[in-house]
Amino acid sequence: MASEVSRPATGHDGPAARAAGDQSFGAGEFADVEDVVTRFAEVGYLADRRLATTVFLQSRLGRPVLLEGPAGVGKTQLAATLAAVTGRRLLRLQCYEGQDETKALYEWDYGKQLLYTQLLRDKISEVVADTTTIGEAVARIGEQDSAFFSETFLAARPLLEAVRSPEPVVLLVDEIDRADEALEAVLLELLAEFQVSVPELGTFRAVHQPYVILTSNTTRDLSAALKRRCLHLYLDYPSPERELEIVRSKDTGLPDALARRLVDVVRSLRGLDLRKAPSISETVDWARTLAVLGVEELTAAVLSDTANVVLKYQRDLQRALDTLPAFSDPNAVVPSSLDAHAHGHGHAHGPGHSHGPGEPHHDHGPGTHAHAEDGDVDGRAVRAAKDRPGRHDEAYYGSPTAGEQAVARRTVGPGQGGRSFAAALGRKGSGSGKAPGTGR
Repeated sequence: MASEVSRPATGHDGPAARAAGDQSFGAGEFADVEDVVTRFAEVGYLADRRLATTVFLQSRLGRPVLLEGPAGVGKTQLAATLAAVTGRRLLRLQCYEGQDETKALYEWDYGKQLLYTQLLRDKISEVVADTTTIGEAVARIGEQDSAFFSETFLAARPLLEAVRSPEPVVLLVDEIDRADEALEAVLLELLAEFQVSVPELGTFRAVHQPYVILTSNTTRDLSAALKRRCLHLYLDYPSPERELEIVRSKDTGLPDALARRLVDVVRSLRGLDLRKAPSISETVDWARTLAVLGVEELTAAVLSDTANVVLKYQRDLQRALDTLPAFSDPNAVVPSSLDAHAHGHGHAHGPGHSHGPGEPHHDHGPGTHAHAEDGDVDGRAVRAAKDRPGRHDEAYYGSPTAGEQAVARRTVGPGQGGRSFAAALGRKGSGSGKAPGTGR
């Protein structure tokens, strides 16, 4: 048996002490940080310097690693890659809500125990044959219960199996944030001492210390006790250059120029308010999809037809479809065939725009539409035109247009003004019962 069964470890029997006693532990799975980068790249995992340093420290310090970050940045794949480059077997515990320790640590195989009880019925009869009371028979059988609570009937789950394994393993505890806090407490003994206690049998200590990788999508905060026992690393989406290298390394078949533009589109999608942002693996899937379709240009139509490869929720897909044209061509303009107002500069009407009867006609004074040579609005020229004296003709305020005789402005003499004022006072006085100007 590769594991040791004994009493719980004392304060002097931790992982560091066992590492010192076992010369094979940490003897150099990796020569240095650059060795991690090289060997990971050989199996298709491009690790940056920070990630490679964490993996190297894990192999030398014997500490578990907690990887946190958004879904799809390579956390789970890291554990599989670590197992591949070190030749270790991968054990995986997939966490979920409501999971208990029997699915993570161990449980007793009650079916097997019952079967053995039936097969050994005659032997049990011999054991209790000379007893005279039920109490004596129960006590006699109780003396034999260790035979039924032994390793023969112990069903090991991933945590215990990682400790009992006769060969070195990589233990992946995936999406620990989905599990309840009770499971975190169960993990503490393993993470701190690399051991599992079974009340009926004692404590199993690992002879070959496993590499333990925990992943979290940060859907909830993990306990400080768990984090304290781990090396911590936050994995975020890579830089555009790094993501392009990842796409290239997967041999998707997509031309490099299109792959570069596709990475830019994916990064723009991640900037939207999406329920689930596209992952790195989905970027690779999209690149392979476009390569299979023989796409030669990333048009808005092509991206819209294939966006469902990376967007898995209808709301996200609809939101992306509204913005993909701008992502595919930042310099795109509204087609002239659209019957709508275009306000890219000044005030312009597209073809087909007409004013119905009674609708006001927009008439702009001279110089209000000033443009730069490249077609953009020259703001300084527009402001200068608005400040030019006499920029409005006689028709600006609704008077007859040029060519028609202007209506002479009506002047009001002082006499007419006085009579109007007196008449207004008379109306006011008649309403209050007083004569105008008398005060009575």
